[in-house]
Amino acid sequence: MNHPLSAPQSTPLPLGTYVLSGGLTDPGRAVGQAREAERLGLNTLWISERLGHRDLGVVAGALGQATSRIGIGSAITPFQLRHPAVLASLAGTLQSLTRGRFHLGLGRGGPWLAGLGVPPTAPAGMVVDLADILRRLWAGETVAYDGPAGHYPGLRLAGPPQTTTVPLLMAALGPQSLRLAGEHFDGVILPAFLTPGAVARMSGTVRAAAAAAGRDPEALSVHATVLTLADPTPHERGILAGRAVGYLHPVPHGDRIARLNGWNPSILERLRAHPQLSALGQALADETYRPDELAGPARLVPDDWLTASTALGSPAGCARRLAAYLDAGADELILHGAPPGRLAPVVGAFRHRSTPAPAAPPPPLPPR
Repeated sequence: MNHPLSAPQSTPLPLGTYVLSGGLTDPGRAVGQAREAERLGLNTLWISERLGHRDLGVVAGALGQATSRIGIGSAITPFQLRHPAVLASLAGTLQSLTRGRFHLGLGRGGPWLAGLGVPPTAPAGMVVDLADILRRLWAGETVAYDGPAGHYPGLRLAGPPQTTTVPLLMAALGPQSLRLAGEHFDGVILPAFLTPGAVARMSGTVRAAAAAAGRDPEALSVHATVLTLADPTPHERGILAGRAVGYLHPVPHGDRIARLNGWNPSILERLRAHPQLSALGQALADETYRPDELAGPARLVPDDWLTASTALGSPAGCARRLAAYLDAGADELILHGAPPGRLAPVVGAFRHRSTPAPAAPPPPLPPR
């Protein structure tokens, strides 16, 4: 198994966590969450960028100064919204500011980008070329480019080359994106509500693509997102089901999750036909409603779907479930659905499970 991306000073648990999850709009709360996550010994803080209250550069910069060891990553930012030189400058500045703790997770887009004047989904050629442009800019080159990613006669960054490489990760779910991640990126970010079996198959696809491209498949890192909640109340479990609606509602995202998990697609059809969702048209459920506002459609999500694709239950049970995802091929798990303080019992159980028991003392020598 690979070593997960980590801060240079230590190798903590192979667990990360989102900051500002659950629709929080006060970016200042990320600072306290980051300090708590570092205190718990987590490996990485992840930022899901949203226009308005979660600007990647601002939040990541604040987290970098509030912490000293934990990694900081974007999971994810849509690269279409920034000029390549601006994106390279942002990531390079964060890498210098955090002394090598930043990694850039990119997404190919989605329906929510409609109306912003950019392609809702970036074509493969744009993805591949952008990764190359970023790396060349960080290396100090002047880049002349004309292709799917745009027309740039002479891109360059001021100052010396980046001394610490910025790891490039790609969010992927479909087979083409998984192959692109293996062929051209340093790692992959997998979405929530996947079973360990699905994670195993997707990890295999990424690493097989890397090997076919002449790259070392074991050098890539696989980051799997897992909804994690110890001893959930009925209300919290309902919110979790509402989160599942947000992941399953979009086409083709939800269809791919169902197919990878081996779930009955007719249930997905009934879910989307719920009056609350069918009235949305092209809008997305998780962009329109909070998870607790999706109680009606959430009742259509089978309970066994939730238990098969999340870590729920006692802290020890959650820890066992997380270990199953790591055994399936993930190198780091992005714990989602609860703030770091709420994760403390699970992290403690996972640490206890991962710590070898002390060796038994040798038996006493027989009397002479």
